[in-house]
Amino acid sequence: MTVATSRHPAAVHPEPAGVDNRLVVGGAALTWRSLPTPTLADPAAVLAHSAVHALTAARQHAVHGTELLLSTASRVDEAMRTELLEAGFTVSVLDDDGVHPSAPARPRAAEPGRLWLLTSGSTGRPKRVGHTLDTLTTVRADQPDRTWLCPYAPGTYAWWQVVTLSLTQPGQHLVVVEPDELDDWPSVATAHGVDAASGTPTFWRRTLYRDADALARVPLRQITLGGEPVDQAILDQLREVFPAARISWIYASSEVGASIVVHDGRAGFPVDWLDRETPGRPTLSVRDDELVVTSPYHGAGLAGPIRTGDRVQVLDGRVLITGRLDSDEINVGGSKVSAGVVRGVLAGHPAVAWARVTGRRAPVLGRMVVAEVVLAPADPASADAGVPDEAALVRWCADRLPEHAVPRRIRVLTDIPVKETLKSDV
Repeated sequence: MTVATSRHPAAVHPEPAGVDNRLVVGGAALTWRSLPTPTLADPAAVLAHSAVHALTAARQHAVHGTELLLSTASRVDEAMRTELLEAGFTVSVLDDDGVHPSAPARPRAAEPGRLWLLTSGSTGRPKRVGHTLDTLTTVRADQPDRTWLCPYAPGTYAWWQVVTLSLTQPGQHLVVVEPDELDDWPSVATAHGVDAASGTPTFWRRTLYRDADALARVPLRQITLGGEPVDQAILDQLREVFPAARISWIYASSEVGASIVVHDGRAGFPVDWLDRETPGRPTLSVRDDELVVTSPYHGAGLAGPIRTGDRVQVLDGRVLITGRLDSDEINVGGSKVSAGVVRGVLAGHPAVAWARVTGRRAPVLGRMVVAEVVLAPADPASADAGVPDEAALVRWCADRLPEHAVPRRIRVLTDIPVKETLKSDV
């Protein structure tokens, strides 16, 4: 890779503590120290061509404090590019040939140390949320040596969580997979000694669906899930494959940072965590079925209680996050249905690998519940290896849900859909 080396400004920070951690990207073994530092205008919006280019931009920021928004070109359309230019960013494509900048019409002074994240856009058009390396670094206690898999799109909150862990903690090595390696990531992980991996529930479901045997060969000691609602079914499936691993689910967002970490193998978090105030830790509350978080790791300008837009349900002493408030609730003839609860019931069927539940217009009722599912490959050794049809799945739901919540239509898909963010709009 040919990348110009930056002129060192006066404000050069010490090398991060993880500078000698091993990086594997594109099949090449590197370290943070061996990465080049590109010349970036300040402030910079960097559109990385590949994972290694994203890592060089991250190291450049860690060393020089350049105001930085990092993303991939596919996540930034022309309207967003124009918006970034109007906000005073130099928008630069970073690839093997170097830095290709587009300067703003009205440059502005940079804010040293500022990092910007683009939200996932689940509530509409992506927006910018300001952070620093410090607010993104939420793992601060000493960790056992790990080799982490990083499957996330560069510049997302989840990507920064894994990257800052490797930057700031010695012994936290990193194996980065590109989008075209995702379907075969277990073999990449096994080859490079990965023993810890972070991914969305969709990421884990797709891997189990495509090649559970290959996944089982990865010597995982730490499994982390986040980015989407985490139901009991996926936790149980991972526990079956990795009985000795620590399985954690994390609730985090660009706005409030990493706010909930659960290691007990159960979906949701204990209800007695609500309204518990502990110095230096987020405070969790529920208002009108919405999760509200007050966090020391919040984005810039977002102090105080922040309404997350995520719907919660309290059940059996646990607070379950079921989905987005604006899409999770389905009104069926005046009765409220949680799409997340119905999805959890479908996902609990042993033959269902993935499910999505939505509402559809219907006469008389106004809305009715419908679903899409992907069926798990049949186990020929199982006595119950038959493939369920739509009627069988409806009966499964009818035995576990009130009548108005039972899906009226269930469509079978051939593969689990996934976006660049590793989510699938569940």
